[in-house]
Amino acid sequence: MQRRDFLRCGVIAAAGALFAPRVVFANAATERRFVFIIQRGAADGLDTVIPFADPDYARLRGAAAVESPLRLDGTFALHPALAETAKLYNLKQALFMHAVASPYRDRSHFDGQNILETGGTLPYQLKTGWLNRLLSLLPPPDREAIALSPTVPLALRGPIDVISYAPSSLPQTSDDLLLRVAQLYQHDQQLHGLWSEALNARNIAGDMNAGNGRSKQIPEEIGRMAANFLSRRDGPRIAMIETGGWDTHTAQTGRLSGQLKSLDMLVASLRAGLADEWNNTTVMVATEFGRTAAANGTGGTDHGTGSVAMLFGGAVKGGRVLADWPGLSPGALYQGRDLKPTLALDALVTAVVSECFSLDPKRAGRVLFPAMASANRPMAPLLNL
Repeated sequence: MQRRDFLRCGVIAAAGALFAPRVVFANAATERRFVFIIQRGAADGLDTVIPFADPDYARLRGAAAVESPLRLDGTFALHPALAETAKLYNLKQALFMHAVASPYRDRSHFDGQNILETGGTLPYQLKTGWLNRLLSLLPPPDREAIALSPTVPLALRGPIDVISYAPSSLPQTSDDLLLRVAQLYQHDQQLHGLWSEALNARNIAGDMNAGNGRSKQIPEEIGRMAANFLSRRDGPRIAMIETGGWDTHTAQTGRLSGQLKSLDMLVASLRAGLADEWNNTTVMVATEFGRTAAANGTGGTDHGTGSVAMLFGGAVKGGRVLADWPGLSPGALYQGRDLKPTLALDALVTAVVSECFSLDPKRAGRVLFPAMASANRPMAPLLNL
């Protein structure tokens, strides 16, 4: 790696290593952008896109049932914390797919996330991630991919190199040294801007440690930072954002509301930061599995099966909820407890990335999900590209 590229990578890493959620970027010679947001912990799709017209929803959730004025159609409503997302829906830039699941049918986070990220049919069947295999289908990048986290997420591991940078010592570096580095870069238009962003990230982290309440701005800062890199002419074209905290076994009402608000802010800041490039961007949100249809005795839900996936972007054929709705009656539930999946996540991913990057869907399905015949299942157009 050339010295300039090494410095560039290190500066970018300095900005990203201070944040949770974590962001990972990869480059490709294309003007299309793709962002994958993973919800680690099994997000509850039934309270995210609420089937208010299904009478069994209120019966199963009881006092924990969510009421929302954000009606999407005659069957579904959006959680009230997703106010900015509702605006995207009204602009036809948000699309929701309900009763979605990977092939995984057990309830282990580790195994479920392994299948979600590798695209296998069984845990640990594949050693590489589907996002890395997607890179092999795109025009060659002009530099190596960069992971702004201590380790590269499994979805991006594989033969295409993704370098991980996490200089944890940066926040403890003296202000005098940081100022000297800033002076060193002041005549370099590219590195000066990146170093300024790293210092800004450091200041944000310091403010959070001081307990001044700026921690609420983390999703907005993450979205802004990711958009800044994605919108650069020579910047990355693929990003993966890892979010956690979706395992709501207890007190789900308040906890899920906070999680969804953070996601809402993250997507809104991505859109604002990308500006005109939002029309070339597809954002996909998915989780390893859903949660039980019925609330438990502690105001939460347990590990389930079917959930909801979301698409955002200026080119999304939005303003719709796609669902072969199975219902929530006792006889309709999977194993008598979960939302029954009616849409394969692998088929959805294949359709989305094929449209986003103008790929042959059959070839893409074979590469991304080599063990899944359902990956080639045709779907109606999801994007306007």
